[in-house]
Amino acid sequence: MNRLLLIFTALFLLAPDPAGADASRPNVIVVMTDDQGYGDLGVKGNPLIKTPNLDAFAAQSAEMLNFYVHPVCAPTRACLMTGRYNYRTRCIDTYVGRAMMDTDEVTVAEILRSVGYRTGIFGKWHLGDNYPMRPMDQGFEESLVHRGGGIGQPSDPPGGSSYFDPLLVHNGKFVTTQGYCTDVYFEAAIRWMDVHHEEPFFAYIPTNAPHSPFQVDDNMMAPYKGADLNHARFPQSRGHKLPGSGNARKEVYAMITNIDDNFGKLMQFLDRRGLSENTIVCFLHDNGPNGRRYVRGYRGRKGEIYEAGIRSPLFIRWTGRIRPGQTSDRIAAHIDLLPTILAACDVPRPEGLSLDGRSLLPLLLGESVGWPDRTLFFQWHRGDVPVLYHHFAARSQDWKLLHATRASDYGLHAPPEFELYHLSEDPFEEHDVAARESAMLSRLKGQYEAWFTDVGKSRGYDPPRIYLGTPHENPVVLTRQDWRCVSDGSGWEADALGYWEVLVARRASYGVRFRFPPKNVQRTATLEVAGASRTQELAPGVSWCSFRLQLPAGPTRLEAMLHEGDAVQGPFQVDVIAEASVGR
Repeated sequence: MNRLLLIFTALFLLAPDPAGADASRPNVIVVMTDDQGYGDLGVKGNPLIKTPNLDAFAAQSAEMLNFYVHPVCAPTRACLMTGRYNYRTRCIDTYVGRAMMDTDEVTVAEILRSVGYRTGIFGKWHLGDNYPMRPMDQGFEESLVHRGGGIGQPSDPPGGSSYFDPLLVHNGKFVTTQGYCTDVYFEAAIRWMDVHHEEPFFAYIPTNAPHSPFQVDDNMMAPYKGADLNHARFPQSRGHKLPGSGNARKEVYAMITNIDDNFGKLMQFLDRRGLSENTIVCFLHDNGPNGRRYVRGYRGRKGEIYEAGIRSPLFIRWTGRIRPGQTSDRIAAHIDLLPTILAACDVPRPEGLSLDGRSLLPLLLGESVGWPDRTLFFQWHRGDVPVLYHHFAARSQDWKLLHATRASDYGLHAPPEFELYHLSEDPFEEHDVAARESAMLSRLKGQYEAWFTDVGKSRGYDPPRIYLGTPHENPVVLTRQDWRCVSDGSGWEADALGYWEVLVARRASYGVRFRFPPKNVQRTATLEVAGASRTQELAPGVSWCSFRLQLPAGPTRLEAMLHEGDAVQGPFQVDVIAEASVGR
């Protein structure tokens, strides 16, 4: 038994029993993959990908045929966790301080935990790496996650940039795991569920595969060795054809087949433990595919607001309650998962909690219910503040209005050019009818404008602050994932410059350490925080420096800089440790 398994087992067995648990309530498992496209399943008509377990699961499940997510990952995760549009939560993008969710938001994990559910997350959180935004601060009593938006990004701890034996965060502490990341998540989740199989549990398994970097080994690649994945081999009789010179990426397919293998092990565990009939299992993707590949003829990819950029399968299995093969064509989205789970688990919505989503349970059960039409909204682009009309879509049951711009732009530089599609007749968005359907265009445009104004009033778009000097997290590691850029267009590149919005929880003496790649030149390090400025000359070849200073309690900005002649850039990461309280 390896060291990590021993740690896990000890922590699980010593955990206190939750108060008020109702064993008759169903367990809930949500599996969400990262950057898997709508056509990346055999059940979705892909003749070359190998997903037998997910295909079999789909046949046992109900499906929402018109289910939507955001074009990128963190906004989808905020919507799923809260049942509210991400613009209400401060999470508006994927990095540089825009992927942190306001801690006043109420998550599905917090609600279920309050009525006695065990709650665990295994994989990708992407809604804040520091207290009070971590999953362990937001309702998950068991947490095994990577930092930031993915392994292989600047939020990685030193030495933690591999999908193999990844360095993860377990309940706030870094641990080195053994195996491939997706295997680690599913194995940890199964171990945890096994310990708590006599209690109701909520297990959230959001993989970071098949997100880049596309790290796989020979065993994973074996099913696709010698395979011809040329675009011409995929069905292209309907909708938009794939580019003629392209190929599906074998590494992506290998990562998806590995997910499928693990999903099969999860289903076997439920059968073996006798949990299948009392467990709701949901499967979806977080956005469109990370590349041009088979999407059943739909238009678009990750980051785009055309159908393939925001369309996801949603399969939900509840053996004995939901009839296999039950389908509904009513439009639905990520915001509907929370109210659906609460309804299925017979858990009341907390008093005063306002949701944007609605429960899909009547549709999944095949009940004959009134279902008023509604319009769903999706918007994403780079920038600290959302811009009206910039890269948005408004989707009613039959129609879709959109304005597609370059999402990497930081503002709307020209009047919007609206596109309108009658999706009930033109599901592949081939015929723009904006010119002749002016009344419908005006109607959807007005609904979108009202929505944009409404969600913007909820919390605004300033980032939540990272807390320094609390007993919950000390030291605090600040990364480029959560800094704010000094100028538009910069991000986490090596020469980028940024700062962190922080809250000093207590007046104390603090140590601040910069970490950065060594260079054989002389440089100067500068720290600016709470009105104080400190500088330090750096000898050639050094890779860190440290400062010690007293900080008053309260909100402030922390900026760290490395000067090399006239050039200035930020360090790789900054560690802040509260050392001792000082008098007023």
